[in-house]
Amino acid sequence: MYRGEAVQPMSVAPRVMPSDTLPVHGDPPSRIAQMAALKNPLEASAQNLAHGQELYANNCAPCHGDDGAGNGSVVHLLKDQPKNIVSGSAKNLPDGYIYAVIRNGIALMPSYADAMSSDERWQVVLYLRSMQQSSKDQDKSAKQ
Repeated sequence: MYRGEAVQPMSVAPRVMPSDTLPVHGDPPSRIAQMAALKNPLEASAQNLAHGQELYANNCAPCHGDDGAGNGSVVHLLKDQPKNIVSGSAKNLPDGYIYAVIRNGIALMPSYADAMSSDERWQVVLYLRSMQQSSKDQDKSAKQ
């Protein structure tokens, strides 16, 4: 034992990690940009919109507000004001991008991947689009 064989722990290569588990060559590509091309698989049925509204009220409205203007009930606690998701630049973003932001989070917004299933995130996107459409209709009627 005093003069035993030397142990070489790295003489056998470690197990190969599955792809996309850990970045090994620089920063991983932006998942949000990759997911922007996704299309919403759900249709805007009354049931999907109702559930999307409920999810929005529970998860999104505290920051973004009931009307999506970024005036939620917890804004005074936040460092920066949340984005206006109804009349801001969000109305021009693809559905897949909004879905990816909900799933992965972005900047100061946390990820909701563990709080909502994939279908629930798509339902929130549907409800957000309906909010944007009703805001657009209100703007048109106000101009007339």
